[in-house]
Amino acid sequence: MKRFNIISDKNPKSLKIKALFQKKIKKNALKKSNFTIVIGGDGFMLQTLKKNKDSKKSFYGVNSGNYGFLMNKFSFKNIIQNLNKSKLISISPLEMYVRNNKNQIKKHIAINEVSILRQSRQAASLSINNGSKKIIKKLVSDGVLVSTPAGSTAYNLSVHGPILSLNSKKLSISPISPFRPRRWKGKIVGDKSKIIIKNLNPKKRPISAVADNVEVRNAKNVTVKTNKKIKFNLLYDKNSSLQKKIKIEQLRKETS
Repeated sequence: MKRFNIISDKNPKSLKIKALFQKKIKKNALKKSNFTIVIGGDGFMLQTLKKNKDSKKSFYGVNSGNYGFLMNKFSFKNIIQNLNKSKLISISPLEMYVRNNKNQIKKHIAINEVSILRQSRQAASLSINNGSKKIIKKLVSDGVLVSTPAGSTAYNLSVHGPILSLNSKKLSISPISPFRPRRWKGKIVGDKSKIIIKNLNPKKRPISAVADNVEVRNAKNVTVKTNKKIKFNLLYDKNSSLQKKIKIEQLRKETS
């Protein structure tokens, strides 16, 4: 028995695609098993992966949103062929540990990025370490991002951070609107790094820490590292792999 299921968000386009999938798959055999078809946009895919972080299943995303970077393009004609020939990639998320102003520890995972953001009209005042090694003593800015390769074309790219190849084993640290030092461009570090971000003035300059879309307010210290124990298995069409999408973005940036 082939084991798979189909889930979708609630918008009419997603529900229509879901019905078409169910109809098509009923009449055709699938070679793959133990996978989930996820119909929606990137946000719905991120939400689904996090809910299933202990699952060994693979996830095949179908875009019914806008850009759909983590998703595959819907093709009714080639549904079965695309599913049967899809290729597997595995990615690990970041894990964020936040100590807030009440000394509570909050833990969340991020597939794309961890964002440290100013929480008031005052700019954030931060120090950033890689373990015991100082990256920057004092950064005055709107915040800073720590991005995975999979997330490097998302928020990270919009703040002019570098695009990382999926197999680079790197993380990107990118400032958001840096004021001092004004020309600091950030840093690329290895994915085994333990990045420690400290709020240098939590009373006057409060900050929040956001793991993809989950926010912890009034952060004092934030530790970010890759959790290699968690593996998300994603399926991509042969001609639309995540690696290929990242490469296209790299070329687009160079020629823009």
